[in-house]
Amino acid sequence: MANALSVEVREGTGKGVARKLRAAGRAPGVLYGRGKAALAVAFDPRALERLLRTSEAGMNTLIDLEVAGRGDLAGKVVLVKELQREPLRGAILHVDLYEVDLAKTIEVSVPLHLVGTAPGVALSGGILDHALRELAIECLPRAIPDQIEVDVSQLEIGDSIHVRDLALPQGVTLKSDADLSVVSVVAPAAEEVAAPVAAAEAVPAEGAEAAAPAAAAAPAPGKGGE
Repeated sequence: MANALSVEVREGTGKGVARKLRAAGRAPGVLYGRGKAALAVAFDPRALERLLRTSEAGMNTLIDLEVAGRGDLAGKVVLVKELQREPLRGAILHVDLYEVDLAKTIEVSVPLHLVGTAPGVALSGGILDHALRELAIECLPRAIPDQIEVDVSQLEIGDSIHVRDLALPQGVTLKSDADLSVVSVVAPAAEEVAAPVAAAEAVPAEGAEAAAPAAAAAPAPGKGGE
């Protein structure tokens, strides 16, 4: 199976257990589902990283779970519900795996992908403001789209596309606020031009500053030509 991930049940929990797992090249995780108790597991973080990186669905990738020694968990399908990464290197530290029922709808967020070139940007110098990056939807697990395309090829300056304007695939229900703005083209901000310096505040001509002190220093005429 292309999207299979092998995990094993772990007995201990806590920071000490997590450190030992990571030292051995494993990482801790939790498996849970609707109405089911959480189960502590361990997995190869590099295998999960490869799986998510090579799948177009990213975090919405459906994963076929393989659990060593647990036949009752064979064939379970999960989604990555939460992923914790190391701040500097980005290595996976912990994962929450959510068991899905393929016959029941699930709520997820999918990325919005802009396509086309807005004439308001290319021809009129406007700025494309991409305000909403993800859309909350509900659908069956097998019907989760990798992304939803947003065509901006008709947008002029002042035009917007809202969530209510998006075309959703069949079987997908919108959960985001329909009035949210997805993308718009706005006019560029006007540049402020500095006011010209008044003539009274102009820099004196060369030699003018020296003339006044020189005149003040000249002796006043007196008797005897002093």
